[in-house]
Amino acid sequence: MPDPRFYRRAGPFRLADLAGRCGARLAAVCDPSLLIHDVATIETATPSDIVYFADPAYVVALASSRCGACITTEDMGSRVPAGCSLLVAADPRAAYAEVGALFYPEPPLSAASQTGNIAADAVLGEGCVCAPGVVIGAGATIGKRSSIGANAVVGPGVVIGDDCRIGANTTLAYCLVGNRVVVHPGVQIGQGGFGFVPTADGFRKVPQLGRVIIHDDVEVGANCTIDRGAAGDTIVGAGTKIDNLVQIAHNVEIGSRCLIVAQAGIAGSCRIGDGVVIGGQVGIVDHVRVGDGAQIAGQTGVTRDIGPGEVVMGYPARPIRQFWREQAALSQLTKRDK
Repeated sequence: MPDPRFYRRAGPFRLADLAGRCGARLAAVCDPSLLIHDVATIETATPSDIVYFADPAYVVALASSRCGACITTEDMGSRVPAGCSLLVAADPRAAYAEVGALFYPEPPLSAASQTGNIAADAVLGEGCVCAPGVVIGAGATIGKRSSIGANAVVGPGVVIGDDCRIGANTTLAYCLVGNRVVVHPGVQIGQGGFGFVPTADGFRKVPQLGRVIIHDDVEVGANCTIDRGAAGDTIVGAGTKIDNLVQIAHNVEIGSRCLIVAQAGIAGSCRIGDGVVIGGQVGIVDHVRVGDGAQIAGQTGVTRDIGPGEVVMGYPARPIRQFWREQAALSQLTKRDK
C-alpha cells in the first residue's frame, strides 16, 4: 500500500469498472461487483488489492501471493492462483498504469496551501537550523541538530532524522531519511522514476507510488538523483557513500557500506549487495543483481548478474583478469612488424 503520508487514494472500485477503465476482459468466473481497494506489488498484495503479472520471473512469487485480482495476458492466465480474479489484457503493464492512475490521480496544480515557508504542522527537532529560503511542507519531520541549507525544499510528509546535513538547493520528497545523513547541494531525492508504457496514443506514464528510504550514515554527493519506487521503495543501505552526479533509478535496493563513484547510473529494480564498490561512469541495466563484496571497475557496462566477491571490468562486464588478457592479446595482434 502506498504510504498515506505521501499519496491520497481514491476508490474502492468495482472489478468491472477497473476492467472497463484499462480495456481488460474479465474472466468468466470473476465477480464483476468485487470491490478492489488498492494497487500493490505481487509480494505485498492483500485480497483487496490488484496486481499485474507480465514477467515469468515472478511465477513463484505469484503462486504465494494473496492478491485479490491480477491483470495478465491470455497465455499467462493459467499461472494465476485459484481464487484470484483474472483480468486479461494485451499489455498488462499498460493496463496497470491506467488502474494505478484511477486509484492515485495526479493532484491538481495549485498555489501552496501553507502561508509561510515552514508549514504550521511541520515538526523541527531541538537545535534544528534552517537557512534562508528553506521550504518545509505539511507534516514533515526534521530531527534534532539537523541543518537544512539555503533554498532547500523538504516535501510534505518527509522524515529526516537527527544530526543530518541537507545542502543548499536540494529537494527531498516522498522519502524517509535516517540519522547522520549528509546530502550535498543540488541533490534531488524522491522524484518520479522513468516509467513509461508505449500505447497507441503515445507513452503512458506509470504511476510512481513508492518512496525513497535512506538509512543511517549515508552520504549523497552533489547533484545526485535518487528516484522513488514505482510500487515498492528505492532503498540506500546504512553507511553507503555516493559520489557526485550518480543516478539511482526507481526500486533500486543498495546494501550497506557500498561505494558508488561519480557519474555511475543504476537502472530500475537492481539489487546491490553489501560492501559493493561501483567505479566511475559504470552503467548497470535494469533488474541486475550484484552480490556482496563485488567490485565493478570504472566505465564498465553491466548487463548480467555479478556474483559475490566478483571483480569485473569492460563492456560487457567480464572478470577483470579475462579483460586484461583480452587487452594484451589485442595489443599483440595490432603491433606492426618492425
